[in-house]
Amino acid sequence: MIHKKAKHYIPENLEMKWENLEPLLIELRDRQINSVEELEQWLRDRSEFEAAIEEDFAWRYIRMTCDTVSEELLQNFQYFATEIEPKIAPYSNELNKKLVESEFFDQLDNDKYFVYLRSIKKSLELFREENIPIQTEIQVEQQKYQSITGGMSVHIGDKEFTLEQAAAILKSPDREKRREAWEKITGRRLENKEELDKLFDLLRVLRHKVALNAGFENFRDYMFQALGRFDYTPQDCYSFHEAIELEVVPVLKEQAEKRKEALGLQALKPWDTDVDITGQAPLKPFQNGEELIEKSIQCFSNISRYLGERLEIMKENKLFDVESRKGKAPGGYNYPLAETGAPFIFMNSANTFRDLTTMVHEGGHAVHTFLTADLELNDFKHCPSEVAELASMSMELISMDNWDVFFSDPEELKRAKRDQLIDVIKTLPWVAVVDQFQHWIYTNPDHTDEQRRDAWMQIYERFGASFVEWSDNKEAEANLWQKQLHIFEVPFYYIEYGMAQLGAIAVWKNYKENPEKGLQQYLDALKLGYTKTIKEIYETAGIKFDFSAEYVKELVAFVKSELAKL
Repeated sequence: MIHKKAKHYIPENLEMKWENLEPLLIELRDRQINSVEELEQWLRDRSEFEAAIEEDFAWRYIRMTCDTVSEELLQNFQYFATEIEPKIAPYSNELNKKLVESEFFDQLDNDKYFVYLRSIKKSLELFREENIPIQTEIQVEQQKYQSITGGMSVHIGDKEFTLEQAAAILKSPDREKRREAWEKITGRRLENKEELDKLFDLLRVLRHKVALNAGFENFRDYMFQALGRFDYTPQDCYSFHEAIELEVVPVLKEQAEKRKEALGLQALKPWDTDVDITGQAPLKPFQNGEELIEKSIQCFSNISRYLGERLEIMKENKLFDVESRKGKAPGGYNYPLAETGAPFIFMNSANTFRDLTTMVHEGGHAVHTFLTADLELNDFKHCPSEVAELASMSMELISMDNWDVFFSDPEELKRAKRDQLIDVIKTLPWVAVVDQFQHWIYTNPDHTDEQRRDAWMQIYERFGASFVEWSDNKEAEANLWQKQLHIFEVPFYYIEYGMAQLGAIAVWKNYKENPEKGLQQYLDALKLGYTKTIKEIYETAGIKFDFSAEYVKELVAFVKSELAKL
């Protein structure tokens, strides 16, 4: 069993109420600091306080997403979002000022603290008191997305399915069953189209206000600073989109033609994109959530005993919720528990192959959480998404040679690997679509719902929607963006998946060439947390932080060559 780390500064059983928290913040704000050693102790005390706050918030969020219909759990979450978080924000800004204005600030070890202090300075630049209530409102409003989508279900035959469970039918060799499932899922989503449009319109307006208050022309430019994107610009993202269009979309077009021919169709419909082209039944790597966890532990153990033990620890401490059910929020995540040093994995398994890849993806995040648990400051563990997603996407590929735990039949194992590699290629255009769409949304802040749908269609078709015949389902195509949780809840968190996908291919290439060295470089990179720049972390992993057309071409060629072997 694992337990929270021992407290040295805050009370051992601190109850998370504002009246208990404010005295600690006042003490940190008013403390006399007389040496660089005392300044470093102050940093550690502040870190301990922040870790406790983060873990409390984590559990409120986890419990709410596990049961979106519970009013009590929603209120617990909203209490933190409205009564604690907004009151902490001005104190955090004062503490940041205290740090940078300290006479001992320049004596801090630059090699150790450079990345952290860079982020502190950026936070000071962006802080505006008037944004606190707006950000609180955003926090509360964006959670409504999960309340709306978590309750969605459909009836197929005489059974009720969550949308995740119904999506498994899209792999059925029976085309009529696939069509029925797709139409039911799509029709259910469209029932809430206007509600989701109104919710997003509100979020868009609030986010634009935050950007204007902070002195930016638009929310896109604000978020590039707020996310700490020190290593690339919006123009670099556009260049990455172009590289994907040039080097990846033609590969997917070729795959779509093969699919159409193999299925004997005149045109691919939206319900024809997930079925196995050989006509075989969907892969069934496990029977239920418990078996998924057990087989994942074995899979990770076969790569490295250390990796398997991390998932065993999570199982023993009940840090998984993997089964899909009505009233549970959609999607999947790995949530680090800052004090405990372990994570919680949440997902919606419908016993499909996709659930296997979700588990190993979130398992990569989980390993990352364990590897950074003992870093000195809580902020050292706050990795940017370009690094966090490298951990998870690399694990999807590294684990493939141990998927025999899930597939005893060698032919099924080959099928699984083929599907995974095709998904790797498919990820890149979808990332480009979602990212470019968000650039458009926030640089055109006064757009209408109709203009937003038109922009979505233009961008989506540029990156491959044209491979599928949408003519009878235009409304569904125009509203596809609404199923992407990130657009509602974590704006601009998406291009990182593309960057990390390239990095993951490079990590896997190294691992294929030298498993022991490749794995060690990967783990060494993750251990750094965010104590080095993104470029330095990628270099530690033995790869480049590069998303040029040349690099995209090189890595896609490697994936194609591996696909050809299968």
